[in-house]
Amino acid sequence: MPRLSGKTALVTGAARGIGAAIAQAFANEAAQVIVTDIDVERGLATSSAIGARFARLDVSCEADWSEIALQFPTVDIVVNNAGITGFEDVQPAHDPENATLADWRAVHAVNLDGTFLGCRYAIRAMRAKGAGSIINISSRSGLVGIPMAAAYASSKAAIRNHTKSVALYCAGQGLNIRCNSIHPAAIMTPMWEPMLGSGADRKDREAALVKETPMQRFGRPEEVAALAVLLASDEAAYMTGAELNIDGGILAGSAAAPGG
Repeated sequence: MPRLSGKTALVTGAARGIGAAIAQAFANEAAQVIVTDIDVERGLATSSAIGARFARLDVSCEADWSEIALQFPTVDIVVNNAGITGFEDVQPAHDPENATLADWRAVHAVNLDGTFLGCRYAIRAMRAKGAGSIINISSRSGLVGIPMAAAYASSKAAIRNHTKSVALYCAGQGLNIRCNSIHPAAIMTPMWEPMLGSGADRKDREAALVKETPMQRFGRPEEVAALAVLLASDEAAYMTGAELNIDGGILAGSAAAPGG
């Protein structure tokens, strides 16, 4: 029997990358999937490809979440995946000395405020059944310092902590609403394309970017999606407030090449 049969799942930032892979994996397990994204064109294409519904959602906008709550008053699974690095369109300074307050707040508005609003919506949408699964996509960067991407690291660290607060709150309310976080490292998604390029040296650039990863490769979106399926399913019924790292071994010890 499919692992998510009879469940409704809402995934944010699901037009492409990890979010799209999670939406696809959920659909494969017979969940009724709601794809949400600020990118309407890609979101509609993704939802159509997997037989899901689509709703436009800017996760940093409280009014958008209010509209989502009206459209989908009950759900079983919410994945707070939408996020930005702050380097999408330009290359502003994001180190602790030179980052502007506006750039700092922009990253936190999407990553952290979006996750807060998503968790709040999820709890309210799951309360009637008294059960559900909230999955927050944090990052390896939420567990270690990233000096040139301080806002991103800060926001992902806060997601890790908020996940635990939500887990404890729900348990304290007598709700079987679980909240866990996933912490990916370098996963091959479109965000890496500007750094990799399409030239003859692409493979060399790729190797250089993962040279300190013990497994010596990028992760794949479907590998992150597999963890999301586990956390969304009843197989993880005793997991809440947990964090799952998927990083090719980076956090297992000090950086070293295999055999080094």
